[in-house]
Amino acid sequence: MTAKLILSMDGVVMKEYPLTKERTTIGRKPHNDIAIDNLAVSSEHAAVITILNDSFFEDMGSTNGSVVNGTPTQKHFLQNNDVIEIGKYKLKYLNDQPTQTTSADFEKTMVLRAPVKQAKPEEGFNQTQINAGTAAPKLESTTQFNVTATKAEVPSAAPVASATQAQVAVIQILNGPNLGRELELSKNLTTLGKPGVQVAVLARRPHGYFITHVEGANFPSVNGTSVGEQPHQLKDHDIIELAGVKMEFYLKT
Repeated sequence: MTAKLILSMDGVVMKEYPLTKERTTIGRKPHNDIAIDNLAVSSEHAAVITILNDSFFEDMGSTNGSVVNGTPTQKHFLQNNDVIEIGKYKLKYLNDQPTQTTSADFEKTMVLRAPVKQAKPEEGFNQTQINAGTAAPKLESTTQFNVTATKAEVPSAAPVASATQAQVAVIQILNGPNLGRELELSKNLTTLGKPGVQVAVLARRPHGYFITHVEGANFPSVNGTSVGEQPHQLKDHDIIELAGVKMEFYLKT
């Protein structure tokens, strides 16, 4: 079953919304995918970004804010049975596909740290750790990535086009003390960035790799151009800039 949001108020279910789009908008105006005609709801209140089998909630700078599981929230990685509150309305997130995602959030997370003080402004990451054994072998324990793997796995039967399957995508660092370091994008979904500052998701799809903005006032850039709100397909040797870090995306043959 496709992940969905169930809209209710005072315990009464009003409507169900399957998350079939990459970006589902929530707001008072009728052009929103989930339109809630109430003055407590901003015109464009929030959005849910869905990539593969994972969904991210983002408050779009609404006047009255949003609450997830009882806590005021700006950004949130949605898990099964999470409850979003907007004014008097509740949106319950349901996703019954445990074979693809679990409560462990992400398959792999790369946290890009701010430059260390002794580095030049355009250089480097802070020293972090490798927390999981799923990191690509070319990354050593001193590499300034923080990699966290979860239990989530995409079923082996998931269709992947032969062209994408035959080529392994790689991210190579272009600045700082780790110049030249590489990380193979071996998972179908990888997030990278600095939480609270700038976060993006790299998704492997049947027809290629895409980068999607998830968190932060500024969008990631590809070849010097902002990617905007919509998913952006990456091409061989594209240059990505995220959280002050430059890296090259390329395909191994």
